[in-house]
Amino acid sequence: MLKYLEALDELPKELKSPLVKVLELFKEEVAETLKRSDFERFEKATEENFNRVWKSIEELTEAQKRTEREVRTLASELKDTKRMVGGLSDTVGYTLENSAYKGLPSLLMKDLGIKVEGRLMRKYIEHPDGRYDEINIYGKAKRNGKDVWVLGEAKVRMSKKEINEFLKMVERLDRVIKGEKILIGVAHTIMPEVEKYARVKGIKIYWSYEF
Repeated sequence: MLKYLEALDELPKELKSPLVKVLELFKEEVAETLKRSDFERFEKATEENFNRVWKSIEELTEAQKRTEREVRTLASELKDTKRMVGGLSDTVGYTLENSAYKGLPSLLMKDLGIKVEGRLMRKYIEHPDGRYDEINIYGKAKRNGKDVWVLGEAKVRMSKKEINEFLKMVERLDRVIKGEKILIGVAHTIMPEVEKYARVKGIKIYWSYEF
């Protein structure tokens, strides 16, 4: 019995206490009905069973450790994959914007009679409270001799949610950028209902293949 109790010391507390009680009660009951020789045989068999159970516990513990290691490894790999996908998405987005900076001036002149002054760019606009808004497409232009601002959003796959977020940003920028604003949307792809929604909201949509 002593060797079992010593072995049980290695178990977690929540397992140890119940097992100790069970073994002690079991021994008392068996001792009353078995002869010494029978008890010795029983004790030996019990020890063998206990050893098998203990081995199973050790195997389960090791399996749990392996699983935990594998989960940590998988989590790390998923983080790496997320960073890679995020980086790829940024690259595609920046490539779209760069194409728009070069292609939009001639399209704006042809379609809207707007002459871009200088160049279009990505820009951080600072608010009086120190906050910033990042706008994908920004530039100063003229239409019919009047100063206007070109503000645009470039997305690989434009959605209504992104259009609404862009419009909210334009509304915030009204306090900083004074004057008429020409709103532009640039996308690799856009669903028909989203394109219609953008036009209703006063946003001129250009597809990437037009550049």
